[in-house]
Amino acid sequence: MNLDRAGTGGVDVTGAAGEVARYAIEAAVWAPSIHDTQPWWFDTCSSGSYADMVVRLHADAERRSRAADPEGRETLISCGAALCTLRLAVLRCGRDPQVRVLPDPGRPGLLAEVRLGGPALVTAEVRELYGQIRCRRSHRGPFLGGRPGASVLSRLLAEARREGAALQLASEGVRLVLAALTKADEQADEQADEQAGEQGRRLDPGSVGEPARRAGPASRRGMAVRPAGVEVRTEPSFPGRDLPWADGGNPAGGMGVVAVLTTDGDQRRDWLTAGQALQRVLLRAGAAGMAAAFHTEALQVPELRQFIGCRLFDGAHPQIVVRLGAARTGLGP
Repeated sequence: MNLDRAGTGGVDVTGAAGEVARYAIEAAVWAPSIHDTQPWWFDTCSSGSYADMVVRLHADAERRSRAADPEGRETLISCGAALCTLRLAVLRCGRDPQVRVLPDPGRPGLLAEVRLGGPALVTAEVRELYGQIRCRRSHRGPFLGGRPGASVLSRLLAEARREGAALQLASEGVRLVLAALTKADEQADEQADEQAGEQGRRLDPGSVGEPARRAGPASRRGMAVRPAGVEVRTEPSFPGRDLPWADGGNPAGGMGVVAVLTTDGDQRRDWLTAGQALQRVLLRAGAAGMAAAFHTEALQVPELRQFIGCRLFDGAHPQIVVRLGAARTGLGP
């Protein structure tokens, strides 16, 4: 049964355990999803007691973009974010979420089972992160100037590690390469190819341009509209695949902190891990007054993704490229 932000879609939950399940599902569907596809659905099974109540997370194959996401990697990252949110909501209700990931090899669409465990302490951290679930937004333009403090960045890195992933802050050189590859994928023109080749040293410009030309356009669902005649840029330029900007037209806006979320492995379990880590990072960033802008396009091209992982991150597998910073206005869905 599919669920959306309007409610629980008719999931049959009754009693105290059922109320916790409903509460958690209604929070989980607010998780971020790539291209705003919300590629998940939930159901429950229970005999009515806490010990027997299980919420199950499924991938919704009909909402997957087969052109941009042929392996389902981005779908599972999105579902991982929903799983993290579900866990956090169960904790907020004072129950211990007991998670089984990919519990049934014969049912690949069943991604996780979350059993409502025994009583759990509702900490100030749980309340803080839970409070960001409905406040979190994706940013569509440049950020205000200034770099987040070292303590804030340290906490973001710790949140990713807590879920078994790594948030790697990009050095100046890595930022230039990522910006060039993103630009190449957006424009797929000779100038962008030359820039990517120059910044990537040994990277063959042709290997950037040709895959980029084959990549399909990203969804524009839910994007805010840029004011007419306004161009918004960061330096180095981080385009948004021709998506409209929505920052009020500040041409000197900042790029923010560029980071790449990576995992040691690159299987379905790792993609779910990446999604859970991503959501924890986003919620922690929101609690610190920061927003996020995503740049997934280059990672949708296998050759570019392999290059980024092997050459820039010592063989780790890049899952998400994100910019983080303070945003005055213009937050999109």
